[in-house]
Amino acid sequence: MDCLQTLSETPVLVFDGEGPKLDERSANDFLGEAWSADATWLAVPLERLAPGFLDLKTRMAGEVIQKFTNYRVGVAFVGAIAPWTEASNSLRDFVHESNRGRAVWFVRDLAELGARLAKG
Repeated sequence: MDCLQTLSETPVLVFDGEGPKLDERSANDFLGEAWSADATWLAVPLERLAPGFLDLKTRMAGEVIQKFTNYRVGVAFVGAIAPWTEASNSLRDFVHESNRGRAVWFVRDLAELGARLAKG
């Protein structure tokens, strides 16, 4: 079940591993849930990503992330991303650059997300 958690004084809507997949069409639903919960960050498990999301050629990730960024909602993709980054240099670079920013992160777990949020 999706639930609101406070991580390092930041309201984070943590999505369950089961449920609708995140893609261009469902991004508004994810944002709506964030607003309803008064969350400023989303924690989306990798299992909730639609097929093709991590294939940068589809542009799905870019479109979804742009929407979240436009509405100033941070998003953390939670889980072991290594199997995908090992298979794609462009995804590896994308993850690295995202993690250098302040709005989109790829983290192993909620503890890592909390630590990142604590750093500001």
